[in-house]
Amino acid sequence: MLTLGSFGIGWLASSSVLIRNPLFILARTTPVAVVVATVLLCAGAVLIFRAWLRLRQHLAGWGPDSAAVLKKALILWVTPMMFALPVFSRDSYAYIGQGRLMQQGLDPYTNGISALNNYFLLGPDTMWTEAPTPYGPMWLWIEHLAVMLPANSPEIALIPFRLASLAGVILLFIYVPKLAARHGFNPNRAVWLAVLNPLVLMNFVASVHNDSLMLGLVVAGIYYASAKHPVAGILLVTASIAIKPITLIALPFVGLLWAGSQAGWLRKFGFWAATLGISTALLGAMGATNGLGFGWLAALRTSGTVWHLYAPVGLLSNVAGGVVSFFGGTGGTVTSGIQTVCVVISILIVMALAFFKISPQMSTPTGGTLDEKQRYSQAVLRRMAWGFAAVVLLAPAIQPWYMLWLLGFFTVTGIAEGWQERLVFYLGAFFILIALSDQISVFPWIPLVLIRSVAIAVGLLGVLYVMFWDRQTRGLFMPRRAADSVTEH
Repeated sequence: MLTLGSFGIGWLASSSVLIRNPLFILARTTPVAVVVATVLLCAGAVLIFRAWLRLRQHLAGWGPDSAAVLKKALILWVTPMMFALPVFSRDSYAYIGQGRLMQQGLDPYTNGISALNNYFLLGPDTMWTEAPTPYGPMWLWIEHLAVMLPANSPEIALIPFRLASLAGVILLFIYVPKLAARHGFNPNRAVWLAVLNPLVLMNFVASVHNDSLMLGLVVAGIYYASAKHPVAGILLVTASIAIKPITLIALPFVGLLWAGSQAGWLRKFGFWAATLGISTALLGAMGATNGLGFGWLAALRTSGTVWHLYAPVGLLSNVAGGVVSFFGGTGGTVTSGIQTVCVVISILIVMALAFFKISPQMSTPTGGTLDEKQRYSQAVLRRMAWGFAAVVLLAPAIQPWYMLWLLGFFTVTGIAEGWQERLVFYLGAFFILIALSDQISVFPWIPLVLIRSVAIAVGLLGVLYVMFWDRQTRGLFMPRRAADSVTEH
């Protein structure tokens, strides 16, 4: 349903040959067909959410047999999404534009996509018109490869990006349970929570985001670093940084894992220096290969011009700037000042989490007996998870896929049943609704307000039904005593 719906309201470049296909013309230009496509996509997303919750109930014991069921569910859910048009985001078309910049010998760290002739035919969001590329050298290579494929078609160029997003999900499927088991948590429950989660599949596979490969690589790297293979861990984390540099946050914690639980300050600084040195050398070699050096450092704030109402810093800074502007002041300065202060605070929090002494007794595994190294590893990774949380929550924009970074890191160090698990459910419902009501592609003669209203109505009614009226799932959103009371009645 989600895939069929994408054919009507998913993102297509205006240069796409599919736009001239009779079936796509019918699906995208007829108001009734567009409404049907909207209903299909939104209902499909809600059904995946419900199926995911029901899976938790069927596999409540999380025994060994559940691994095969989870693998089957992942294959069945992901396979149709691989053939969907990009939905909920059109960043994938910006990837194509950035690849064209590379192809034409232009520096994507200083040029926006508008430097290309007829760039608008590639289908990117206008925010990328003048914005430099905020991605690392490895992702630039994938972008360059994509536009070198034959047929000169946006759909063909999307194939490497979708395969990269699938590779990220596969890495998560492999290494999330390994990390969870290492820290005393049920690996099958971790896979269900952090890999089969509808937000993961929708935002990573259906939306074709490079965050999937970024997260898969960093989780794999963290696993090897915690399992005393530090060089392999550094290589994988560096590869993740070369996709999206935000995972630089993980490096000091990889150094702590390498140093070990008994390390003094001299040893810690030594291993931090070694970790940074290896990673910097690799990134420098990549930059030298593509001739762009460390240009991505200057482009790290590309997304800073975007803000969301549900992001506390975005709301606060823009309201404060609006008030100052209303009274004749320089509101833009106030807005950027607040955002800059919050960025500095987030960096200080990450530094504090890395520098303050870590005691293995901080960990509280829910099952099994862990040795000191495993408890230390869990404590370090939980610190890292809070570091990423600080960076995300103190940013002016919180995209739904940003929350998936936190989901992965907190899952492998323990998300308990009860209020923590319910928080994941509520956040999942919220961000599914955000995705369904946000980026919808319709032609100008079809009222966007109508289509968005249909999407909001179907999505909201579906999610509310699952949360409050469905006899089989509503108990998952309530404390245990309240859920038992509802079940009895």
